[in-house]
Amino acid sequence: MKWMIISDIHGSYDDLKRVMDIYEKEKMDKLLILGDILYHGPRNDLPKGYAPKKVIPLLNRYKDQIIAVRGNCDAEVDQMVLEFPMRADYHELYVDGHRIFMTHGHLYNEGQMPLLFKGDILMYGHFHKPMIYEKDGVIIFNPSSISLPKEGVKSYGVYENHQLQIFSIEKTLIKSLEL
Repeated sequence: MKWMIISDIHGSYDDLKRVMDIYEKEKMDKLLILGDILYHGPRNDLPKGYAPKKVIPLLNRYKDQIIAVRGNCDAEVDQMVLEFPMRADYHELYVDGHRIFMTHGHLYNEGQMPLLFKGDILMYGHFHKPMIYEKDGVIIFNPSSISLPKEGVKSYGVYENHQLQIFSIEKTLIKSLEL
């Protein structure tokens, strides 16, 4: 089982295409999307390759492999064109003895924790900064943004064999944590 975790696409077709090429090449099983899929948001510059109408069919090709949550830049109308559920504020997954709490980060994050327990994983985007660390027994994970990173590196996450990793879209390992 190999999962790719992305966040904050913000309508960038060019960046999403690069990431989906990696997804295919690496034979990933699931794509977890942590929100902000189509719209760039009022505080962001247009990302390079901004083309939400091209992002839609690219993601819809993988609709049976996607688990997604709503970001603060996602709208109800987005669900009308995306063929996978993406309007929930959070989603819980259970894998390898861990509960994963997926959310965007504007409602729940390291400063506004949901009710989690030792061994749980809080997975969110929103802040566009890559991080993996443990806080009071809970793993905090943010893959950053594939299109508008705040620390200069476009990145995505991978979960495989009890390990969380963050890679640049050039496939350079940035951070890693064994669970």
